[in-house]
Amino acid sequence: QVQLVESGGGLVQAGGSLRLSCAASGRIFRINTMGWYRQAPGKQRELLAVITSGGDTSYADSAKGRFTISRDNGKNTVYLQMNSLKPEDTAVYYCNADGQYSDGISFKSFTSWGQGTQVTVSS
Repeated sequence: QVQLVESGGGLVQAGGSLRLSCAASGRIFRINTMGWYRQAPGKQRELLAVITSGGDTSYADSAKGRFTISRDNGKNTVYLQMNSLKPEDTAVYYCNADGQYSDGISFKSFTSWGQGTQVTVSS
């Protein structure tokens, strides 16, 4: 299978910036789409941004203009640069990826989630 590990979360003051990273590992054959989501207490998980293997990106309205998603295909890593952070950005941030992996016999599809990283923005 494929594992995703996020890093880069923490406590930041309003107006500050953070850069989240998410590295995929395992018997990866190909990663198609990678994305970032977040879930605040008492709220549903929401999609923030996605990026294809070719670098095409799409953003939710809440992320447009302040967040930038990017990826390094050679490192199987996706990033989320977050600027001008607000207290309402406080949440657990998750990465997601889908693609194909090898089980040693054939290629199989996967969809994986990271364990989440806490982002807290103080006012």
